Amino acid sequence: MKIGTAFFLTAILLLSLASSVSAQDAKISVLNPKGTPPPTPLVPMAPRLDTLEGKTIYFVDIKYEGGASLLHEIMAWFTQNIPTAKLVFVENQGSYDQEDAKLYAEIKQKADAVVMAVGH
Repeated sequence: MKIGTAFFLTAILLLSLASSVSAQDAKISVLNPKGTPPPTPLVPMAPRLDTLEGKTIYFVDIKYEGGASLLHEIMAWFTQNIPTAKLVFVENQGSYDQEDAKLYAEIKQKADAVVMAVGH
């Protein structure tokens, strides 16, 4: 082995030892980026209806792209397969991420079931 190569390898070895010693002495603090989210309240699902015959079913378009056409397709199925169901198509006021309190109050008062869909 040539002297230059031996010197180069010795220098690399010494540098790696020096860096591992200083890395062992260094202390760092690490923060959890998730933080502490508030607990999610559990809300049970609504009880299942025995039948949809004669029931009022609201179809709510929350104005997400393609949602209205999806709901109309589902309503067409209901019209053909459960003709006694009363189908009501409504649009959520505002954007898809905003709750429409007036509409939700109407649904609570008049609807037996709700289909709320998004599409794309």
